[in-house]
Amino acid sequence: MLPVTLSFEVHQPHRLRIDGVNEDANTLYGRYFDDEQNEHFFRDVAENCYFPATERLLREAKRMEGKDRQLKVNFSVSSSWIEQAKEYHPELIDMFNRFPDSSIDFIGQAHYHSLAGLFNDKKEYRNQLKTHRNIIEDTFNTKPQVMTNTELIYHNEIGKISSEVGYDGVFTEGVPRILGWRSSHHAYTQPDFVTEDGNNILLRDRKLTDDVGYRFSAEWWDEQPLTAEKYAAWLSACQGDMVNLFMDYETFGEHHWEGTGILWFLEALPKEVMKHDDLKFAKVREVAQQDPVGQFDAFEYNTVSWADQEMDASAWLGNPMQKMLFEKIQELESKVKQLDDERVLDVWRKFITSDHLHHICTKSYDDGSVHNYFSYFDHPHQGFACITEHLMDFQQQVEKRLRK
Repeated sequence: MLPVTLSFEVHQPHRLRIDGVNEDANTLYGRYFDDEQNEHFFRDVAENCYFPATERLLREAKRMEGKDRQLKVNFSVSSSWIEQAKEYHPELIDMFNRFPDSSIDFIGQAHYHSLAGLFNDKKEYRNQLKTHRNIIEDTFNTKPQVMTNTELIYHNEIGKISSEVGYDGVFTEGVPRILGWRSSHHAYTQPDFVTEDGNNILLRDRKLTDDVGYRFSAEWWDEQPLTAEKYAAWLSACQGDMVNLFMDYETFGEHHWEGTGILWFLEALPKEVMKHDDLKFAKVREVAQQDPVGQFDAFEYNTVSWADQEMDASAWLGNPMQKMLFEKIQELESKVKQLDDERVLDVWRKFITSDHLHHICTKSYDDGSVHNYFSYFDHPHQGFACITEHLMDFQQQVEKRLRK
């Protein structure tokens, strides 16, 4: 039977104050981050997506518990989402913990969904991978065995580090420029010149994932309407060792509203998949044990991601504004760590969250529409001014503390 991994990215960032630095705040965090906005967005998405989607998956997981083939789902949950869930809707954490152990797996990632994997010095990145893994273990009582870097950003060094910190596998995008004629339906590994002790590289099936994530409610799509029956038939027609589906959890009820039928699709999919004797759901830790069929060579200047048409790092580092702020964040690391103050360090780490730079991308056409959809700024340049003001003030606060 062909294993199908159904994986979801579950993330909410800590949003910056768009009205400038709050000089009256009692905490350093409060100077820059807007918890009123965080709560508004979190509660809204919880109502549209987190509760209805999780309720459906949980119901199906319990219904199929103990059967030869059962529903298995995988969640890549950011530590910033966990912090906000504990604050605004702790019952969501309880819902995840009510899944049968045989039906759920968790995927590791960088702490606060950060861009530390692109730092020149990878020490912070290693620490963040360990921090997030500990948070998942404390929150969900399981230790992730497979990880993905933020937004599936990947190159050889990230793969090497994932193995060194103890992961059996690492997820990224099955980009054609690296795969060539090969299929994303197999496991690969790092080239020998990178490491002799690499782990398995698991690749997302971009087309099948985007059929749900992006095209589900598109009126122009010639496969409209997409039913669970049709989609399960597509999965059954696949060849290889696995099919990896990896999408934003907010696909269900937020990106595609309930009225499109997306939640019905999600609820019906497990039943339709089980009608095919050649399919089964799998945990990511299970497919990470497959023997690799070859090497996936993504050198640093050919970085991979799941974002935009380019599927590279340009969604975050594609214009001078993004590059300047990214360099400033890196420059602040040594000063922040000289303070040896966990509260200051935590604020700095929240600045590394990928969303901030994503919101000031200046691409146009379809990619630009995606960036604008996710951004809470009116314009990328407003975002740049806002982030710059916060970072400059943060630098002053850090230097002031160093002088004491």
